[in-house]
Amino acid sequence: MAFLFPPSEINSIAVKGERKLYPVGRIFCVGRNYVEHAKEMGVAVDREKPFYFLKSAVHMRPSGVTIPYPPGTANFHYELELAVAIGKPVFKVDVKKARSAVYGYAVALDMTRRDLQLSERAQQRPWDLGKDVEQSAIFSKITKAKEFGEVGPQRIHLSLN
Repeated sequence: MAFLFPPSEINSIAVKGERKLYPVGRIFCVGRNYVEHAKEMGVAVDREKPFYFLKSAVHMRPSGVTIPYPPGTANFHYELELAVAIGKPVFKVDVKKARSAVYGYAVALDMTRRDLQLSERAQQRPWDLGKDVEQSAIFSKITKAKEFGEVGPQRIHLSLN
């Protein structure tokens, strides 16, 4: 097959203790699921009907990189997240089967042009201008689920320069 220009490389995340990389096709995000952040954003948490959005995998970067402040925004905001790496297909399954599909966990930064996100939200438009931004998805190495243990007692940490 011939392309007009080279296609994008497969995006991936390093895995602790592995030479092979975890391939990423898309980044699926859950919004409005953390009470304190929902309050900060002026919305209610709805656990029965969560809010979802996507980030393009081409915007991924590894933890520790320096990313430039994006043009066209006055409020480049960060959110520290627990990322779940799915290792096999699942669809409408119970909690036990869903957990068996988890390959591992990572720490991620969801970088957001907050002012653009809020202005789009106010006009009932998609958040893409604020969320799906170049270099806006930062990931640590993945820790395999069996090494990570039960989710709960771990601590994730962010330090800012």
